[in-house]
Amino acid sequence: MPANYLPVLIFLIVAAALAAVMLVLGTGLGRHFARFPEDRDKLSPYECGFEAFEDTRMRFDVRYYLVAILFIVFDLEIAFLFPWAVALRKIGVSGLIAMAIFLAILTVGFIYEWKKGALEWD
Repeated sequence: MPANYLPVLIFLIVAAALAAVMLVLGTGLGRHFARFPEDRDKLSPYECGFEAFEDTRMRFDVRYYLVAILFIVFDLEIAFLFPWAVALRKIGVSGLIAMAIFLAILTVGFIYEWKKGALEWD
């Protein structure tokens, strides 16, 4: 039984050795071939080219999360609509009814976000 796991053990050893070699080469060659010396501006944190104005642990507005949920709703809708449209002739009326129920549930989620004001920005 342990002989069956020998190829897996060899694979793990080769993968670990390769990862170690890549890390050593990347660290050594990266410092050796760097065109620009490390300076304060290059190592400073930035976002969109500007210095951070506030604490990075500030709270986000709830509308940000509502928009993220809205994106997930429409992403799921599209991900399920393409295979459904391709197989529409094979699945028949029962598939049409199931997709109508699915789209109704997603529409309820969209209406909820619309009523909460997630689509309105000040």
